[in-house]
Amino acid sequence: MVGRGQMERRLRTADWLADADAQAIFSLLDGEGERTRAVGGIVRDTLLSISRENTEIDFATELPPDEVMARAARKGVTAVPTGITHGTVTLRLNALVAEVTTLREDVETDGRHAVVRFGTDWRRDAERRDFTINALYADMFGGLFDPLGGAADLTEPRIRFIGDPDQRIAEDRLRVYRFFRFSASHGGERFDGEGLAAVERAAGTLDALSAERVGSEMRRILSLPKVSTTLRTMHDAGILALDEETLERLRAYGARASRPNFMARLALITASTDPVAIQARWRLSNEEMGRAAAILSTARLLEDLKVHEAAYRHPAALSDGMEVASVLAGWTEAGKSAVMDQLGHVTLSPFPLGGNDLISLGYVPGPALGAELARLEQAWIESGFVLDREALLKQVDR
Repeated sequence: MVGRGQMERRLRTADWLADADAQAIFSLLDGEGERTRAVGGIVRDTLLSISRENTEIDFATELPPDEVMARAARKGVTAVPTGITHGTVTLRLNALVAEVTTLREDVETDGRHAVVRFGTDWRRDAERRDFTINALYADMFGGLFDPLGGAADLTEPRIRFIGDPDQRIAEDRLRVYRFFRFSASHGGERFDGEGLAAVERAAGTLDALSAERVGSEMRRILSLPKVSTTLRTMHDAGILALDEETLERLRAYGARASRPNFMARLALITASTDPVAIQARWRLSNEEMGRAAAILSTARLLEDLKVHEAAYRHPAALSDGMEVASVLAGWTEAGKSAVMDQLGHVTLSPFPLGGNDLISLGYVPGPALGAELARLEQAWIESGFVLDREALLKQVDR
């Protein structure tokens, strides 16, 4: 287990903390006097030595948002009032994007939106956050401020709601999904008993959440390397409506795939769940649904050992398609390797015919030409790309 001393050394020597632009933001907002601290994910993951693709830094400050805006303007730092009614200003300095939020406490909430009061009490600000591991702060010198014991929960690990779990959920019901996401990403798929009981009690109260917010969380959950136990627990808690077959396929995929990812899991979900319903439930983009459909189509072709067609029609989906096919078909590792070996001997080449070839034989542009060209293309694929232009022209239906 990593000790607190080692964790704090990681914080003091973090690259993001030494960055000149980050230090400039600290100084701009009286960081020397600890009136501004970094907070949340970047502090949490630095303590755990977890690398982050997103280098955006969240800051908490005693300064009111209008003063943050004014100070930024005086120093020529771009400031955007992205959520100024809730105290949030986004600062941009060179490559750094910094979200700065004034210390606050919730005065009133309906589970989706909150009325907040600004203040200067750091502990009260921490107490309004979701989980102890997200109520960790760092000053500009790398000093850790941990008012609620979040560092100890990181090392256990334990995803613990701050204070009363039911109250935290009532303030923002999306925290039900966040509980499961962090339990998977930072809790080793172990679930705090009090937290789990609270999310189970909240299961029937989530309808008011927007599909966009739920979809954002589900996308992040399904992108995690190990999430099968979490998905099962979400299902058993009444949070995730997936059937037993899909859950078992997702478990098998997580156990077998070398690099589990969101798109392949989405393909597995849509294999037995209405894609239109899933897209609406999680407000997924047409591009995401199209990629999942391509992976599933590839997997179905590989299941039928149509390796040439899979390689020709969906070259970008072959890797994920192979993993999904392995689950859908129930292949052993030896069976999967045999199909991969077949695929490795496929040499792709362009289809040797075009519309002009058929026009020269008397076809006119239109549906009949398209249908005949598609028929010939399918015959060419099924030949293993062996039929050449002359052989295909002999097969034209005249």
